[in-house]
Amino acid sequence: MTGYYDYVLGLIPAALIGVTAVLNLIGLSLTAALPGGALVAGGVMFHAMFVRNPVTGVPGEADRPRDESVSDSIDRAVDRSRTGRSRAGRSGAGGSD
Repeated sequence: MTGYYDYVLGLIPAALIGVTAVLNLIGLSLTAALPGGALVAGGVMFHAMFVRNPVTGVPGEADRPRDESVSDSIDRAVDRSRTGRSRAGRSGAGGSD
């Protein structure tokens, strides 16, 4: 099934080449037409990344229930570190400390 982002991937080079060709055909030099095509292709990419972004929801939203405050999460993290259930004191390289 073809989705929105599949169309975007096809539209980026089509916009760059197509708009550049049309502007070149109506009398602009290739040097002047190419930035116009690049601007349209950039607009397509901007729309795909920022207007209709592929991410749903807010990052970290699923990490805690909605009725729990941030301070409760911090308190639980501090309690875990006191009981030794955290990775505090270990290096992330995987070697011996």
